[in-house]
Amino acid sequence: MEFLKKEGSERKKILFTGLDYAGKSSIILSFRREIEKIAVAKPTLGAERRNFEFMGKEISEWDLGGQEYYRISYLKNPSRYFDKTEIAIYVIDIQNPDRFSEALSYLSDVVKQFKKLKIEPPIYVWFHKVDPDIYKHPDAQLVKAATNLKNKIEKEIKYKKINYFKTTIFDLSTIINAMSKIFQTLFTKAEFVDQAAEEFAKKFNAEAVELIDDNSLIIGSYYKNSEVEDILKESTPYFLTLNDRLDNAQVKDDNPEDVMMVRRLGKNFIFKRFIIENSPPYYLLMIKDDPTFSREELDVFINLLNEILF
Repeated sequence: MEFLKKEGSERKKILFTGLDYAGKSSIILSFRREIEKIAVAKPTLGAERRNFEFMGKEISEWDLGGQEYYRISYLKNPSRYFDKTEIAIYVIDIQNPDRFSEALSYLSDVVKQFKKLKIEPPIYVWFHKVDPDIYKHPDAQLVKAATNLKNKIEKEIKYKKINYFKTTIFDLSTIINAMSKIFQTLFTKAEFVDQAAEEFAKKFNAEAVELIDDNSLIIGSYYKNSEVEDILKESTPYFLTLNDRLDNAQVKDDNPEDVMMVRRLGKNFIFKRFIIENSPPYYLLMIKDDPTFSREELDVFINLLNEILF
């Protein structure tokens, strides 16, 4: 994937923090579709930064290593590590209850630094490693632990802007959907992209449409109902990964008319890569009964997106 840097533009700072081994680096690698690196990933040493573009905005992603030595360093230098944070993502390993108190204590420390710096970024607490077998049993002990931990956070951390997600690298849709919802809060025109997606879906007679950027973020969507929403969201990682695999195998065809189509569950899944201006590629994923595809309608849609995004 290509990450753009625009000199002179103000970057939005996204902070990933939490204890060591919470899964922050694995989340970021999943988000980048670099799954093969997770098995050999080593603990983050200090603060790692990456710059990339999201819907025309420059993002600075800070991944703060969670070892105690580094956490102490961050707290001693808050202006360097915490200042100008636009969004904070705090990751907790829900499968390690022995460290819940430590995780809660450090979250409290982070909030204190925000208050000292007189900033109030929204904090998104991720209860991570809620693996698929846990999802199947809503009464499972770890699910109850997440509920109890949430209640404790709300009681002990005096901070208004805290939201929660349950995520796992074994279901990439949980990470993509969480990231997409968070990043869309940075973009004031997100609702216009959703409106464009809905109009496009109606013209194409599609049941669901997603617009995805090259960072695996859903920038706009339309779903006819909750059933197709679940189906398409769960399918998004599959199509992105398949596209990457084909690129890596050097079988990519740059013919603009080419479209990836898959028929499953009595429905047609249509996946199309397209380019806006000189940005990294965007992707269109939709579900429709009729597999026909109009290049002319797509061109109109791409021009509309270009006006909205740039």
